[in-house]
Amino acid sequence: MSNQAEKKLFIKTWGCQMNVYDSKRMEDILAPFGYKTTDAPEGADMVILNTCHIREKATDKVFSELGR
Repeated sequence: MSNQAEKKLFIKTWGCQMNVYDSKRMEDILAPFGYKTTDAPEGADMVILNTCHIREKATDKVFSELGR
């Protein structure tokens, strides 16, 4: 385990189960760098919006989220 200061990570996932798997992998990869997941983007040090560009509805949801 790293001695780095804890940082907040927010990941929002749209699309298929592969996207869910990819988000979990990103979470696991970033954990040794001090990132812990949080339930809200406010105050997060890193925000990841993970989607599938194959599914148009998932892409539309990301653009909607970015517009907020």
